[in-house]
Amino acid sequence: MANETPQSARRAELAAFLRTQRARLRPADVGLPEDCDPGRRRTPGLRREEVAQISDVSVTWYTWLEQGRNISASEQVVEALARALLLDPDQRRHIRGLAGFSTATGKTHTDDAHPRLQRLANAAAPNIASVYDVHFDYVVWNEPYRRLRHDPALLPADRRNLLWMMFNDAENRARMVRWEPAARAVLSQFRAAAGQRPDDPRFAAIAAELTEASPEFREWWAEYPIRDFRPATIGIDHPEIGRLNLEMFQFRPVEHPDMLMVLQVPRSVDDLQRVSSLLDAPDRRL
Repeated sequence: MANETPQSARRAELAAFLRTQRARLRPADVGLPEDCDPGRRRTPGLRREEVAQISDVSVTWYTWLEQGRNISASEQVVEALARALLLDPDQRRHIRGLAGFSTATGKTHTDDAHPRLQRLANAAAPNIASVYDVHFDYVVWNEPYRRLRHDPALLPADRRNLLWMMFNDAENRARMVRWEPAARAVLSQFRAAAGQRPDDPRFAAIAAELTEASPEFREWWAEYPIRDFRPATIGIDHPEIGRLNLEMFQFRPVEHPDMLMVLQVPRSVDDLQRVSSLLDAPDRRL
């Protein structure tokens, strides 16, 4: 429709979604007694008054919602409707988005995701690949990451974290041609993530410990920097293959949107050849 606004289109989509989800359920599915005479139902599925009853809202208000009228639903009511309609996690995110609320998913169980993400990181070789959780804790990394950048396994388990590596690993800092802008960029992304979860104790612990351990972190953290990822190329002075230019990329797996995959891709053919030569050679540290 020519006069349709984004808000009215969203309300119409929410109304259609509610109607289809209501139609797929029977009273027994939600703990209600079946009709003595099922033929009395003019349409399949639950009645509007049944959804309203289970969700603890008025029938009139729910009817208006299904009609796409200009009314709003609180987050609490949207969650009640999701429970009443037995929505699965994907459908729950969808209805929250239609109602104008955050569609963020819960935290991925790292143990469940680990094998698949490790295969992904390994397949990225000879590119340097690593995956982090919402706190920027290492989840997986590949052999090029270990050989060319850093071995996270050398860090204590509670400090196996990108921020800890960036601010407290002297070898990594010495290898980076321009350490400060890279460290500031990582801190800015971490600051934004922490700000979205102010009650998360892991964020608070990392920030408190780094504030004590790193003067740079302490100074820059106080400035409250917020900056999303920007494409960049970093320089690394590797002791065995010399100067290496790496182009940075970031991705989030669709099934684990709280995970962050970082790829560091050799910028030129020469960079790639030198990376490949190092990976083909025995590891001198073993």
